[in-house]
Amino acid sequence: MPQESRQVKISFAGVQKMYASAHGGTLALDSLNLEIRQSEIVSIVGPTGCGKSTALNLAAGFEVPSSGTVLVDGQPIAGPSINRAVVFQQPSLFPWLTVFDNVTLGLKCSGVPKADYTARASSLLEEVGLAGFDKHYPYQLSGGMQQRTQIARALLGEPQVLLMDEPFGALDYQTRLLMQKLLLRLWDHFQPTIFFITHDVSEAVFISDRVIVMTRRPGRVKRVVDVLAPKPRDYEFLSSTEFTSIEHDLILAVQSEVEDRHAVEAH
Repeated sequence: MPQESRQVKISFAGVQKMYASAHGGTLALDSLNLEIRQSEIVSIVGPTGCGKSTALNLAAGFEVPSSGTVLVDGQPIAGPSINRAVVFQQPSLFPWLTVFDNVTLGLKCSGVPKADYTARASSLLEEVGLAGFDKHYPYQLSGGMQQRTQIARALLGEPQVLLMDEPFGALDYQTRLLMQKLLLRLWDHFQPTIFFITHDVSEAVFISDRVIVMTRRPGRVKRVVDVLAPKPRDYEFLSSTEFTSIEHDLILAVQSEVEDRHAVEAH
């Protein structure tokens, strides 16, 4: 199904977010307007402090807008939901629980019988390359394996939306590439809507259907760039003319915001 014909899953309309402070407050987002469609992967890039994570926190229901609306399936977000799973930059795993118990904790705490999720959890661990590691503890895993555990936990509840806040930012380059390909493979299998925050322009181009460039604070949409290459993608895409052209344009767009901010601060 063409992307533009799919229903809108997440929408930001005239969203403003102000954080109070002793100096009168900080405007993090101002007039943010953005639509993310069903099963679309949308990444946000921009200078540090532009409100990327604030936008994700609003979509997660961790925060509320100061004005404007954030909707999922046309309904206002009332708070966190199992239908909107969040993956953070640092794996939020419990060190005293095994991989299997970390992955299944949410369902267990929700009262779901173990027999109802054991087979699915084992299958998902295999899907993310953790077959045979179900009885390991987080300290026995590499950073990439810990992040795969967190992603498996997020997917086990079969969320409609996956919110990812720089999930691969702490990983080395080779592991990041592996995790990006894993994410695309999991998207191909589960088809969630993915809202992805990153500082890495190359990463955004590789995984996304669309890349949103944010202005410096207060964050607004500066530019929207479509990535039309079919998914899932392989590493050959990284050296394609389409990839390098989009990457170049996005780097210039982000850098112009960084330089404008420094120019303002200098005066």
